[in-house]
Amino acid sequence: MRFAIVFRVLGLLLMLFSMTLIPPMLVSVIYDDSALLAFIISFFLILVFGTAVWAPVHNNKQDLRTRDGFIVTALFWAVLGAAGALPFILAESTSLSVVDAVFESLSGLTTTGATVITGLDALPHSLLFYRQQLQWLGGIGIVVIAVAILPMLGIGGMQLYRAETPGPVKDSKLTPRITQTAKALFFIYLGLTVICGVSYWLAGMSAFDAIGHAFSTVAIGGFSTHDTSMAFFDSPTILIIAMVFMILSGMNFALHFVAWRSLSIKHYLLDPEVKFYLSWLIIGTLITVGYLYFTSVYDFSGSLINGSFELISILTTTGFGVADYSQWPTFLPFMLFMFAFMGGCGGSTAGGIKVMRVMMICKQGIREIHRLIHPNAVILIKVGNKPVPDRVVEAIWGFFAVYVISFMVMFLLLLATGLDFVTSFSAVGSAINNLGPGMGDVAAHYGGINDTAKWILCFAMLLGRLEIFTLLVLLTPAFWRS
Repeated sequence: MRFAIVFRVLGLLLMLFSMTLIPPMLVSVIYDDSALLAFIISFFLILVFGTAVWAPVHNNKQDLRTRDGFIVTALFWAVLGAAGALPFILAESTSLSVVDAVFESLSGLTTTGATVITGLDALPHSLLFYRQQLQWLGGIGIVVIAVAILPMLGIGGMQLYRAETPGPVKDSKLTPRITQTAKALFFIYLGLTVICGVSYWLAGMSAFDAIGHAFSTVAIGGFSTHDTSMAFFDSPTILIIAMVFMILSGMNFALHFVAWRSLSIKHYLLDPEVKFYLSWLIIGTLITVGYLYFTSVYDFSGSLINGSFELISILTTTGFGVADYSQWPTFLPFMLFMFAFMGGCGGSTAGGIKVMRVMMICKQGIREIHRLIHPNAVILIKVGNKPVPDRVVEAIWGFFAVYVISFMVMFLLLLATGLDFVTSFSAVGSAINNLGPGMGDVAAHYGGINDTAKWILCFAMLLGRLEIFTLLVLLTPAFWRS
C-alpha cells in the first residue's frame, strides 16, 4: 500500500475543505452573530492539520491506483466528518458533545439530514448556513469536485471518481477526460442550485433561506433553517418548487448533461431508469393522496399538496417535512418509508439502493419465473434495447445481499442498545438510505437516543453514502495484501 500518495491527497483535500469555512465566516460577519470565533479556530486547525499531513510527502508524484482511491475516499469521509464537527463543538450556541457533533457533521456531508439539534430558529445564521453548505458539498461529493483540481497538481483523479461516484455504473464518463467530467457535473449541479435558489426567492423566501434550502434541495439533503422545515413557509408555491427540484435532483446527472448539450428533453422520456422512477413516483403519490383524502386526514387540496410533497421527499431521500408523516393512519407511514429504500436514480445525489438496481432486481425476478415455465429458454435481461451482461446482474444481487445483511446487523445492534423496534428499524433505514427523518423516537430528531446508537448510525450513514462496498472492502484481509 502506497501510503505516501494517500496522505498527500488526504492533506490536500483537508486544506481544500478548510477553505469552505470562509463563507460561514462571512455570514457571521454580515449577521454579527456569535459563531465567528468557532469558525476561525476550526479553519486554522483543519488547515494546519491538512498541511501537516501533506508537507512530509508533498514531493511524491505517483498517480493513484484503484486501491489507493478506495482508501482515500473512505478515509477522507471519516476524517472530514470529524473535521466538520469542530464548529459545532466550539460554538457556544450549540456546544455539542463529540458524538453529537460528528453525527451532525456526517449527516450533513452524507446528505442524510438527520439532526440532533433542536431550536434551529434561534441558532446563529452562520451555523445554519454551515449546515446547509455541508449538505451541498456532500451532494456532489467533495471528492468529485476535487478531481477537477487535483490533475493540475499532478494527481490523477479517475480512481477517486470511480470509488466515490454514486450509482451502479462506475466507469461511464460524460466526456473523455475525468477533469472535464468533474467540471461538467459541478457546473450542472451549481446551475440547478442557482435556479432553485432564485425560484425560492421569487416565491417568497428570504435570500438567506432561499440559498440554504436550494443547497439542501439539490443535494437531496433535507436540512432546513427552521424546526418546522418546509411547513414554516406555509406556501404551496414553495412546496411545488421543492418537489420539482427534488425530482430533478433524483435523476442521473448524466441525463442533465445530455439535456444541456443537446437542448432537448427527449432522452429523459426514453431512459428506462427515469421511466421506472417516474412511474413509482406517480403510483406512490396516487396511493398517498387518495388514502389521506378518503380517511379524512385532510381535504382534497391538503391531501394533494401534503401527500405529494411527503412522498416525493421520502422517495428521493431528501427528508424535508411539511407534516409528521409518521402519524398518518395505518400502513401509510411504512409504505412511504419503504419507498426510501429504492431512492433515486444512479448518478444522482439521492440515497437508497438506487432505481436502476431495483429495476434490475425486478427484471431478474421476472426472468426466473419465465425460466420455471421454459427451462431451456435463453432469456436476456435488457435495459431499453441493450442486453445486460450476467456479470452486472450478479454484481447487483451481490450488492443487495450485502446491503440486507448490513441492515440486519445494525438493526439488531440498535435493538441491543435499548431502542424499540420501530425506532431501530427506521433509524437504520433512514441512515443507510441517507434519508433523515425516521419513525418512533427519531421522527422529529435524533438527540434523544443513546450515544452508542448514534455511533452505529454514523457508520450506517457512511455505508449508504459510499454504497456499501467502498467502505466494506477496506475490512477484508485480501485488500491489504500486497
